[in-house]
Amino acid sequence: MSDDTIRLVTIGRIIRRRWRLLTMFALVGALVGYGASLLFPPRYTTSASVLLPGTWEERELLTQTEVATSSVVVDRAAATLGWTGVSGSDLRDQVSAKASDGNIIKISGTAGTPERAQLLSDDVAKEFVAYATRIASESADPEAAKELAALQKSVEATSRRISKLADATDPGQTVESVQTRTELEKLRTALREAINTIEQADPAGDEAKNMVVMGSAARPAGEAPPTRTQLVAGGALLFFLLAVIGHLAGARMSRRLRSEPEIAAALGSTLLGTVDVPVERPTHRPEGRGPRARIRRLLGLDVRWDIPAPQTSGDEASRQIRYRRVCSRLRDRLSAPRRLLVVFPEGDEIARRAAGQLVVEADADPSLRARAVSVSRPMVPDRGRESGALIVLSAGSWTAAELAGIAEACVDAKHAVVGVVLAGPVRATRPAGRPRRASAPELAAIGGERDDATGATE
Repeated sequence: MSDDTIRLVTIGRIIRRRWRLLTMFALVGALVGYGASLLFPPRYTTSASVLLPGTWEERELLTQTEVATSSVVVDRAAATLGWTGVSGSDLRDQVSAKASDGNIIKISGTAGTPERAQLLSDDVAKEFVAYATRIASESADPEAAKELAALQKSVEATSRRISKLADATDPGQTVESVQTRTELEKLRTALREAINTIEQADPAGDEAKNMVVMGSAARPAGEAPPTRTQLVAGGALLFFLLAVIGHLAGARMSRRLRSEPEIAAALGSTLLGTVDVPVERPTHRPEGRGPRARIRRLLGLDVRWDIPAPQTSGDEASRQIRYRRVCSRLRDRLSAPRRLLVVFPEGDEIARRAAGQLVVEADADPSLRARAVSVSRPMVPDRGRESGALIVLSAGSWTAAELAGIAEACVDAKHAVVGVVLAGPVRATRPAGRPRRASAPELAAIGGERDDATGATE
């Protein structure tokens, strides 16, 4: 698994084999989300729009949004609202402003009730307009205003003087009089246009003075995100994904050996072959008792998820051929007939059944006796009537250190490891009407005691 690419089939296998555990994680995540919703009370948000007439540059609009959420505007709104225990600093985090297309600034207010959210947005918008207008009025240059007023008076006096000159001109219809009156009228028109231009360039900021609130804010109909439902669903989804990622990370970091060369190298022996063990349900389900074992079975933790589904096997005759070939290779490796100890890891159900079948198929040639060995504290009986060990195990279940411990235990007991046999689960098929042979034969005791036959450890 550590070198495999994570595919959808891997995710599907996790969900299919660990759905109980994933469901438990999702329920825990939903409870955490619900608890978070109790810590964060429901909030409601609404917006009031302020129109800025005229032409505004983008940086000027950004400046106005900063003004709308400034402490001065928010403090004035807090004073107007008069909410008990709520100051301007408390409201500052509940107010935001954003410039949108069309020179419109949307001022949003968030509060614990829809009514308060509406009042907050409306009051902040009104205070913003009032404050921006006052700033525009106070920022005007008083000297420039005086000069503009004096200029307007001068233009008006000049216009009156022009009117008098036009009246004093020869009222006749001579060419000279008509030209004179025409020139005076042009001069008066030019003066009027000049004063209009000056008024349009008034430094007092008429555009800021013309800001207007575009109606009252709408009362919010629903909570602002994240709602309680969103927190519950988000917590369930988050914990579900964390559980899946945890499974994938654990599989990536797993050091269990899967390939035949790695297993043979860890045991320091030669692989004699692979055998098939028919199964009808997920494998690697240890037979444990007690509360912990029941909890593991309830959550599906007693079933390995990172092992692919068993492939369909041939008939029983083809499986027996594999066992006979292993026995044949084993006889070829032995210089003379002798008794061997078939060692398999304790808790490896597939290896236990394969060891029992090897004992049956060997039929005393060579003479085999099965023995389960604890992986945590491997202990093999000392060399007596048996003078060698055949190790049987399933792939993907044990690390190199665990297998090395079993091999060392065999060496300590003066048993030479004569070979390794890998056992793999398969889906059994049998012809209709044919009696089914025992899928898990009892381990035969050949020249040994009953406890040896059952695979008990010493």
